[in-house]
Amino acid sequence: MRVVATNRKALRDYTVIEKYEAGLCLQGSEVKSLRGGRCNLDGSFCRIENAEIIAYNLHIPEFEKSTAFKHNPRREKKLLLKKKEIKRIWGLVSQRGYTLIPLRVYFNERGWAKVEIALCKGKRKYEKKRKLKERDIERESQREISRYFKK
Repeated sequence: MRVVATNRKALRDYTVIEKYEAGLCLQGSEVKSLRGGRCNLDGSFCRIENAEIIAYNLHIPEFEKSTAFKHNPRREKKLLLKKKEIKRIWGLVSQRGYTLIPLRVYFNERGWAKVEIALCKGKRKYEKKRKLKERDIERESQREISRYFKK
């Protein structure tokens, strides 16, 4: 499995509840651009429309060497999931505060482009601050332990 892009901001700003693996409907030049490792997930999100999941703001830049068949880098991309999964996700997203966020884009063992989407709930500002404070305390304690054992 080769990861093309990850959405680091999503893990900072949201609490992940469930993860799903979805296929991507792509055009030829988009696949070539992904294989080159070019993709940006910042600000991307998913919506359910007409029993389909659509990814928005998933930026895949144009392939430089393509000639006539160029694609729009910010076009909406359809995600491929089973109907049962879409219905389950729709039931959860319809509740207040839940959203679908793409976490990473990768190629699986068979060479298919996949997106890992997550059902998330937004973090509050105080939760983010608490997380940073805990990380600082942990780092400081590890520093003190290593200093103590060096002597």
